[in-house]
Amino acid sequence: MERWSGRVALVTGASSGIGAELCDVSQESEILSVFDEIRKTFGRLDVCINNAGFSHNSPLLSGSTSEFKEMLDVNVLALCICTREAVKLMREKGVDDGQIINISSMSGHRLSSTANFGIHFYTGTKFMVRALTDGLRRELKALNSHIRIGSISPGLVETEGIDVFRSKDPAEKARDAISSMKILQVQDIAESVLHILRAPPHVEVHDILIRSYDQAT
Repeated sequence: MERWSGRVALVTGASSGIGAELCDVSQESEILSVFDEIRKTFGRLDVCINNAGFSHNSPLLSGSTSEFKEMLDVNVLALCICTREAVKLMREKGVDDGQIINISSMSGHRLSSTANFGIHFYTGTKFMVRALTDGLRRELKALNSHIRIGSISPGLVETEGIDVFRSKDPAEKARDAISSMKILQVQDIAESVLHILRAPPHVEVHDILIRSYDQAT
């Protein structure tokens, strides 16, 4: 980790859950303001961790358009804008060994077998994150850039966001699969981030899939 000493890192979505919310990432103007402030205050950026993301319990056939748009804005568009601006700043300042880390989800690799249909649109956004991550890696290599990009795809994590899928009824909660299992903790994800950052310069970690032992799918 010595090579990151004195470097500058940005983590989106960090005021709660896995990571610190520096701005309303659904607003491009606020994202751009953050990058302007980083440029003025620190003069560089070396690591960008795209952690902002959330889910509504919003089934495809009955969910609201506004909730769909909110998930797209935060889970997909904000990630794209932050990544674009991060790479732009890195290249502007001659940072050729930077690291982009997208906190994605196991939902980006398979359709969950859960009976809760409210997860389906969120799942779609995470499939997009996986495709966008691979696409960015291809674009960076076409530029002969050594900026690396990787993803972490956790299963269920103990954050405020998981509560939207927990039953509020005490009797139902006793039978709630999420409430009955030991799920991942925030520290487990932080350790995965450190694993990527500790990798030597010639190693690019593409994706880390991680879930608790109790989570079957």
